[in-house]
Amino acid sequence: MGITVSNISKSYKNVKALKNITFNVKSGELFGLIGPDGAGKTTLFRILTTLLIANEGTATIAGFNVVSDYKKIRNSVSYMPGKFSLYQDLTIEENLTFFATIFGTTIKENYELIKDIYVQIEPFKDRRAGQLSGGMKQKLSLCCALIHKPKVLFLDEPTTGVDPVSRKEFWDMLKRLQQKDITILVSTPYMDEAALCDRIALIQDGKILQIDTPKAIVKHYPNQIYNVRANNMYQLINVLKAYKFNHSVYPFGEFVHYTDSRTDFNIEDLKQYLLSKNLSQITIKKTEPTIEDTFMELAK
Repeated sequence: MGITVSNISKSYKNVKALKNITFNVKSGELFGLIGPDGAGKTTLFRILTTLLIANEGTATIAGFNVVSDYKKIRNSVSYMPGKFSLYQDLTIEENLTFFATIFGTTIKENYELIKDIYVQIEPFKDRRAGQLSGGMKQKLSLCCALIHKPKVLFLDEPTTGVDPVSRKEFWDMLKRLQQKDITILVSTPYMDEAALCDRIALIQDGKILQIDTPKAIVKHYPNQIYNVRANNMYQLINVLKAYKFNHSVYPFGEFVHYTDSRTDFNIEDLKQYLLSKNLSQITIKKTEPTIEDTFMELAK
């Protein structure tokens, strides 16, 4: 049971949050919605989980229409919002028992589904949720979202503000959940997480820029990228932006990612230009594009 979205649009007064969004998520697929804050990810999630009604377009979740079949959808999906939304004054076990009871099930009945995650927080089951670390809150939220065995799982920026180790553990958990035939739609502002999805949709200002596998999106990047570094990185960025042949310039870790507008670009020409601007310790090397490079190019 997958997801179909057809020409979904949503406005808040004069602000168009979503503009003709269309895509499909296959049954059992791990699909990523990748974009910065304000791109429209949360609005789309709220529409698909029946919390908002779109101004235009249609969508189905596990075969159910998000408007006419909203009660059936709420029984067959789970939504984990970006902000921790469990009861902070209840313990881990009390939160989990509460959500199981709401859906007419028990922890025991669906324990196998959450076992891999729950065993990591079970030693602290009597601790109140408000006293948990970010990573443990995340795992508890995922357990509560899975306890009624949903067909489709919505995760809205689940790793925002979580440490790198917990982020990796979380994505490992998602890969294991896929094997249990659960369709997963996850949104994230982190471009490195995009590579962990089966397919991704790049979204900016309420519009889908591109949909494909991470490898295919990177493969179709049109330009050669160069890692550029110098003794003064701030000055380097400004000097490159002022260079009449630049196509794109933006910081990327310890380097500046640079692309040139010429077809006959020569590294030595650029180096001489940078030297003439009183920069030193210059290195310019070819590098492979990333999903972030593709996003920046599409968003220009």
